[in-house]
Amino acid sequence: MIAYIGRRLSILFLILFGSSFLVYNLVAYSGDPTEGLRGNTDPKAIQALRSLIRNLQLDVPPPARYFLWLKKVVLNFDFGTTREGLSVASDLRTAIPTTIRLILMSTIIAIVIGIAFGIISALRQYTRFDYAMTFIAFVLFSLPVFWVAVLLKQFLAVSFNNFLANGQIAIWWIVVASIVSGIFWATIISGSRKRVWQVFGIAAAGSAISLELLSATHWFKHPTLGPVAVGVIGVGIAYGVTYLSVGLQNKQALKSSLAMVVASLVLYFPTQWVLNKEAGIFPTLGLLIFTIALAVVSGLFFSKIDRGPIVRTTVITSFLIGLVIIIDKLMKVWVPYINTDAINGRPIPTISENNSLLPAGNFWFSALDTVLHLTLPTLALSMISFAGYVRYSRGTLLEVLNQDYIRTARAKGLTERTVVMRHAFRNTLIPLTTIVVVDFAAIIGGAIITESVFGWRGMGTLFNQAIRGQDLNLFMGVFLVTATLTVLANLVADLLYSALDPRVRVVAG
Repeated sequence: MIAYIGRRLSILFLILFGSSFLVYNLVAYSGDPTEGLRGNTDPKAIQALRSLIRNLQLDVPPPARYFLWLKKVVLNFDFGTTREGLSVASDLRTAIPTTIRLILMSTIIAIVIGIAFGIISALRQYTRFDYAMTFIAFVLFSLPVFWVAVLLKQFLAVSFNNFLANGQIAIWWIVVASIVSGIFWATIISGSRKRVWQVFGIAAAGSAISLELLSATHWFKHPTLGPVAVGVIGVGIAYGVTYLSVGLQNKQALKSSLAMVVASLVLYFPTQWVLNKEAGIFPTLGLLIFTIALAVVSGLFFSKIDRGPIVRTTVITSFLIGLVIIIDKLMKVWVPYINTDAINGRPIPTISENNSLLPAGNFWFSALDTVLHLTLPTLALSMISFAGYVRYSRGTLLEVLNQDYIRTARAKGLTERTVVMRHAFRNTLIPLTTIVVVDFAAIIGGAIITESVFGWRGMGTLFNQAIRGQDLNLFMGVFLVTATLTVLANLVADLLYSALDPRVRVVAG
């Protein structure tokens, strides 16, 4: 396997070298950055022209200039200077975390939700839910990302900020949301016509009552969960994760997961004290690690045999409950956050990746500000990618479910959940890894547009700046980073192939 990884890395380095050489020369020959200064007899313009030629080494032919640039990159990690004389590496260090944060969040969300709905759609083939998801996927897939981003800014930022002025939901919004909720749960649960109408009525009535209570209590202006809501959500997570992971018939896994819910309630107030007293990324990560370690102990305590699946189920449950507790903590700082002069009652941002006017030193203010700035751009990219994952996962799972080994598994008497999750789902992931790599590269392109719409200072902004200013060094810095991320994503896909398919491991060996 080590030799296989070495061969793949060698090929990837050759790809980076060849593509960067080709792109460098194409961009260098396609435009002249000194065009606006040539022919100008002003002494200052002449001096600026000479300085630009000297700093950018424009007197050297592009093929030779490429190797001078590559030498500085390899030996000193120096990408040169921009037309303004600023360090390209400094601009990249500022922009890379911004774009990576956006890409990773949108990719993870799209993969998890898209594959989940695709699997449900395949298992409910030719049902109301399947038709609805097919329609939604085709609609989202056809929408341009910049148009989606503009709509999100208008309705989830401007309109929602206006709504927060009084925090009360209009009656027609409650009616529409209740009908949508009823349709959603009726298509998910499905069944006979009578059952569908029953589910629709219960879901719609429950949604209407919940929204009316939230509106009457001004919950949106003072959001909070508290230990009771955390416990209820935790029980739902425990049952859901157990059902998907090992099935509800595995009582040991369910008991272990529910034990973590009880532990989260017992430790709720001590955890809040720690989060208040020691606010920071490392104490928060420390609490998550402690939670996972406690989950491992719980899984080992409740399991006698087949401990791996039980421990895995408990760890996933505890991790999700930990995220719920962190969300609860962010809700607690919502009111003081929106009342600061930097926010002034309009918390959903439409521009920039952070609010520079926020008071420094408050970790939870900064964390909430980061989450809110990420929400709309991440949602815009995730919605477009979600459509592709729904269609690909549905088609792949339907193909796998028709294989002989699936019929054999069912003939052995295995439950449908075991057949789907342990046999079919794993082989469904093999072709999806290729789609993930392609989508990762596409999201980088989409992030360039999304960053422009939301005014983020990321790789997309640098790319546009390099194109408009014919700044070769800045363009190559952006290109090399994005190309490296793409080829590394291909390497990860190859390694995932070997993890999911034993035949690939044999060939690699």
